[in-house]
Amino acid sequence: MAHFQRIGLLGNLDLPAVKESLYKLESFLVSQGREVVYEEQTANLVDRAVDKTLAITQFAGEIDLGIVVGGDGSMLSASRKMASLGIPLLGINRGKLGFLTDISPDEIEARVLPVLLGEYKQTRRFMLETSVTRNGKVIGTGTALNDIVLHPGMSVRMMTFELYVDGEFVYSQRSDGLIVATPTGSTAYALSAGGPLLFPELDAMVVVPLNPHTLSSRPIALHGNAQIELKVSTRNELRPLITCDGHNDIVTQPGDVITIQKHAHDILLIHPKDNNFYGVCRSKLGWGSRLGVVTEND
Repeated sequence: MAHFQRIGLLGNLDLPAVKESLYKLESFLVSQGREVVYEEQTANLVDRAVDKTLAITQFAGEIDLGIVVGGDGSMLSASRKMASLGIPLLGINRGKLGFLTDISPDEIEARVLPVLLGEYKQTRRFMLETSVTRNGKVIGTGTALNDIVLHPGMSVRMMTFELYVDGEFVYSQRSDGLIVATPTGSTAYALSAGGPLLFPELDAMVVVPLNPHTLSSRPIALHGNAQIELKVSTRNELRPLITCDGHNDIVTQPGDVITIQKHAHDILLIHPKDNNFYGVCRSKLGWGSRLGVVTEND
């Protein structure tokens, strides 16, 4: 039975190789009798006229599946923009690492066809939302699939802040900042900063200090519904930044209060049926492969 009939195509406008994969993907989908709809900015990337284009905000009710051509950053961007639409996403990897974009360009026909026929896995990923309050007024908001990071920007000086979870004081800290990551984001910046890997569908988030000025400060795993609050110390001379998935910088001031919690909408990711988290980790992180069976003669 055919599952996905109306396919929305989204591409990374900064990667020239994306165009080739878009053409290949469009041709294949049309050959399978699928309706292809280009996201309007992606349509500007291709060199020929396309039959149908829509803004992302118009995707709801018009497409059954979004296919993102690019790297993990492209998938993060699409997820933030489409979180409230309830449309599942599949990724074609034209980037570097590809934790979220499962299919390589030379496997489009072989691995997309089973998905179209209903042979796939799906994972539901939660997102984070943040707001910055100054003197009782919200001065900035943002969403993230990977992580929300408090950091000093271009400065090389440390900052001081207080961490609260569910209204309870946890600690005050002097450091380069703090990462609050979802399970999806645990393989990204949080991993580089010494955080643990979380299974993608775990209902948890991780708080990872950035170069804390104490040896006793360690990452903390929290429940996915935890309410996190950061208070920027009035003793700071810095204006720390809040960054969502590496974008949407919000400049804070001493005394600002930053809240971080689970976003109201999840993202549904579609994967080929043979995809599994541990295999991805072996491939992307260089984990050792199976050694084989040891016999008496070995």
